[in-house]
Amino acid sequence: MIYASATLCISPFGAKLQTKEISGKSWVVKSNQYTALLVDLEKKYTPEYGSSQGFAEYDTQISVPTAANQLARREEGQLLVKKYTASLNTEKDMAVRQDLKVLIGYLNLGFRRQDFENSRKVPFLNAATDIYAGLESLLDAQTAESRRSAAVLRMRKYAGMEPGYRPLTEILRERTAKQIAGKNMIYPSARQMEVDLSRSSGIVSGIAELCKQYHLKGWEEPYQKLKTEIEEYNIWLKQHVLGKARTDNRLPAEEYALGLEEYGVDIPPAELAIMAHAAFTSIQNEMKPIAKQIAEQRHFSSADYRDVIAELKKEQIHGDSIIPLYERHLKDIEGIIRKQHLATLPARPAMIRLATAGETSRIPAPYMVPPPFLNNTGQRGVFVLPLNLPAAPGERAINKYDDFTFDAVSWTLIAHESRPGHEMQFDKMIEEGVSQARALYASNSTNLEGWGLYAEYIVMPYMPLEGQLLSLNYRLLRAARAFMDPEIQAGKITPQQVLEVLTKDLVYSKAYAQQEVERYSLSAPGQANSYFYGFTRMIKLRKDTEAALGAKFNAMRFHDFILSQGLLPPALIREAVINEFIPSEN
Repeated sequence: MIYASATLCISPFGAKLQTKEISGKSWVVKSNQYTALLVDLEKKYTPEYGSSQGFAEYDTQISVPTAANQLARREEGQLLVKKYTASLNTEKDMAVRQDLKVLIGYLNLGFRRQDFENSRKVPFLNAATDIYAGLESLLDAQTAESRRSAAVLRMRKYAGMEPGYRPLTEILRERTAKQIAGKNMIYPSARQMEVDLSRSSGIVSGIAELCKQYHLKGWEEPYQKLKTEIEEYNIWLKQHVLGKARTDNRLPAEEYALGLEEYGVDIPPAELAIMAHAAFTSIQNEMKPIAKQIAEQRHFSSADYRDVIAELKKEQIHGDSIIPLYERHLKDIEGIIRKQHLATLPARPAMIRLATAGETSRIPAPYMVPPPFLNNTGQRGVFVLPLNLPAAPGERAINKYDDFTFDAVSWTLIAHESRPGHEMQFDKMIEEGVSQARALYASNSTNLEGWGLYAEYIVMPYMPLEGQLLSLNYRLLRAARAFMDPEIQAGKITPQQVLEVLTKDLVYSKAYAQQEVERYSLSAPGQANSYFYGFTRMIKLRKDTEAALGAKFNAMRFHDFILSQGLLPPALIREAVINEFIPSEN
């Protein structure tokens, strides 16, 4: 799982990152000249993005998301599409042409999303989440200390305390009220609003925790004003939006189709569901003999894979023991990668840390925070481990997560989020040089999460039996997602039935299972399909490459080539493998 914020730091090897890209790949220079136009547009209207990418001059600026600014941004983006299209007709370099297609596709898809939302949707604009995200990249351990104080001025602007600025909540309220006045509008999900609003106070408290952690001065006054504004805004949302919100878990068909396209799933969801059902049964059959071996070795009373996983989950690791466990198995996996020649490892260590309470309120599952890709001066991706799901005020906690803090599961989570998974996807792009179009605008869930699941797959045969069983269980989850998500949206399965599959057949806690249900029906319908679909595309590409090369196939060179291409979607990765990698290997 990827969280698309970026952290910042200063490092002595930063200068090398900037020069290698230019000196090693001449086409990157030309591609980046095109991409810089879009980057400048993004920074102009979303200064927080520029700040997160390492440009300190944007640290005290904020987005002003009025309707007028949205329209101006749209007009400038349309001019860019015209310029890119004209260049595509004259550009000869294949790699640059690929990047131009990426940039054009990114902009056009964004226009289609904007048109749909402006014409059909009453939005749920979450002020607490937006403000937290705008401050988080500054208040981070990898951010230069000299930059952190800018967060106070940014808070003052969000609160409308600086000349020329109105409170962000006021602007969001205006935009929402304008959409309410439209005809035949689609309201947000009531359950999504209830869940997100219930976590708002935890997110706001997380802002105070960050300010205290980094010893800011003068933050108390704007914080208190922001806190009050957010509370009043949330009351307004409950009065004007929540009462009319959808009680149906399903998205309108046109919105679900658009979401699938954005996530990179380019086949009909019903077709994907058929593939996933077959894979689910196949993976369960793979799990049975491994579970039997573990049960015999450990003298468990049952050899059913569900019962074996339940027993393994009882071996919980707590508190200060969690990170040492993950760091130890990270070294074990790096040893596997070297011994089995799976990929070329970076010389520097990977980073793992526990989440703060505010981070856990926003993202209650393990995730990777990528580094900035533009003005990177040595920053690295960080694997973050949240460990609980905060209950809503006045609600009883459904139960603690026990899904990430036991030995057997750490193997596959490390392979996915760290090495050879997302951490190597991101950091190799910076260290080895890749175009900014591929680092910033080519990404979708299918190419990101497809590699993450494939990373688990190539390491799994060398894990201990317990690690293999849990790795297969996570692959089983990805197959389950790829039929449960579309079937919830099609009305073929209920959220309660999904909960039963997740807790019984996959042995997940009620907390994690509930989060998954919200994912398919509320927070990100369509996204969960991308893991399984991206994995199937990677497996197909590998098999085709092996067939083409025969005895000349080398897994390490294949994996290194895939990573060197950046975050290209599957179709463009296939194009690169067929046109570049296979001929070079032959």
